[in-house]
Amino acid sequence: MIKKILTIILTVLASQIGIAQIPEEIEPFVTPFGEFNFQRPQFPDHVVNIVDFGAKEGGKFKNTTAINTAIKQLSERGGGTVVVPPGKWLTGPIVLLSHINLHVEEGAELLFSQDFDDYLPAVLTNWEGSEVYAYSPFIYAYKQENIAITGKGILNGQGKPWWEQRRKENFKSSEVIRKMNENEVPVAERRFDNLENFLPPVFFGPLYCKNILLEGVTFKYGAFWTINPSFCDNIIARGLYVLTNGDYGDTPNGDGINPNSCSNVLIEYNTLDTGDDCITIKSGRDKDGRRIGMPCKNILIRHNTGLQGHGGIVIGSEMSGGVENVYAHDCRFNGTDRVIRIKTARGRGGYVKNCWFKDISADTIEQEAIRINMMYTGGDRLPAQGVDAGTPVIENLHYENITCDFAKRNVIQIVGIPEMPVQNVTLKNIALKGRTGIAISDAKNITLDNLSISNEKGAFAKVSFSDSIFINDIEIEGTDKSETPFIIKDVTNLMLEDVAYSLRGELVRITGPSESIVIDKSIPKNKIRNE
Repeated sequence: MIKKILTIILTVLASQIGIAQIPEEIEPFVTPFGEFNFQRPQFPDHVVNIVDFGAKEGGKFKNTTAINTAIKQLSERGGGTVVVPPGKWLTGPIVLLSHINLHVEEGAELLFSQDFDDYLPAVLTNWEGSEVYAYSPFIYAYKQENIAITGKGILNGQGKPWWEQRRKENFKSSEVIRKMNENEVPVAERRFDNLENFLPPVFFGPLYCKNILLEGVTFKYGAFWTINPSFCDNIIARGLYVLTNGDYGDTPNGDGINPNSCSNVLIEYNTLDTGDDCITIKSGRDKDGRRIGMPCKNILIRHNTGLQGHGGIVIGSEMSGGVENVYAHDCRFNGTDRVIRIKTARGRGGYVKNCWFKDISADTIEQEAIRINMMYTGGDRLPAQGVDAGTPVIENLHYENITCDFAKRNVIQIVGIPEMPVQNVTLKNIALKGRTGIAISDAKNITLDNLSISNEKGAFAKVSFSDSIFINDIEIEGTDKSETPFIIKDVTNLMLEDVAYSLRGELVRITGPSESIVIDKSIPKNKIRNE
């Protein structure tokens, strides 16, 4: 067992060596749900410079008109590259049009205006999974194709005024738009275009676009979420640095990369230094998500580094349109709250299915290392409710070769709901250390295979209200000696085999109406208590 775990760790560490070295070519990759062979959008050879359209460097003159005129005129000629040369360039919202590559050269910094009125008139946008007319994203596109932002320059959102306005109004508008969503208020009537009805815009927020490339640039300190395409197809986000929590301050809800109801997405070789989730897959909130019904699917996530954030790789909680076919591998997270997190709640509806997480490592994590939670909004476990359109589904998840130096809460937590348990989850070749151990409730068909776990407090593993749990080849590296390691409550069909331990006293406690419990014959009967 120890040899196996060392092999896992060495494999994961070796995969991190190449993170900083970004290959020029985008490597194809075969997943269980098909082959990815992403191609950058191609642009005509025409090149224009924003200076030729009246742009002035220095960070004081607003270049909104100059930049957007350059984009518009070049797009009308068939497209090409709009160059932002070295220097500081103040601008309001930028509107990307088809066949345009906005190339921000090394040494160039786009400073986005702090004047709210510059982001009016309101545009159709998607805010936390709800459709709304609101302040324009800092960079916007609607029903365009072949668009890009490239280069080694910086896009600086200067978001503090938005943060302060949000604090002033105690962010009441977020509850208003959620109620509009729930009450199915027509989208045309959802207008948040003044400081009394205020929703901070995302940084990059294209809608219904196709063939998007983001490569090389730095995004920092927007008003809200950073990269949030919605209802888009064929997206490449590679070699980006996203900073939302640092010397300038902490962007509220400063997520990094959040594709919403998008298909065919590549997220690779990015560094995320965020105050909220690093990479999050979403597909609309509640009734809006189910009404539009566009899943987020065919997502490849690889060779990313998270320096801080609420979660490294996250799915949800806005997933009402469904999330499927996600493959994440060879990523490293340092200091995030969680490594891999899936979150939803009653009322969301939708589904998460067919997701693979492989060769992912982390150092000290502030909360759980691996978390699947269908009670994200809190509350106690309730009796089973009726299944309806608002009942979420989580199934067919695969975790392999995952390591974490230390998690300050559970190493693994799986929380379903009685009417719809988390189903068909495999965790294989896992090496985790943490304050508390494994917790599984309201789950079905869960396999834990070749795990090396150490926990400081509480039981090694608690399994409750579940069916068909298979635990095999488990090494207890360390656990709370004052607690029974395995506590099984109200479980049907559980198999516990090949447990490596050096503990005295009781090993397994079975309570409640549990049945069909099979425990390895190598475990003496005096180490098993059946209450």
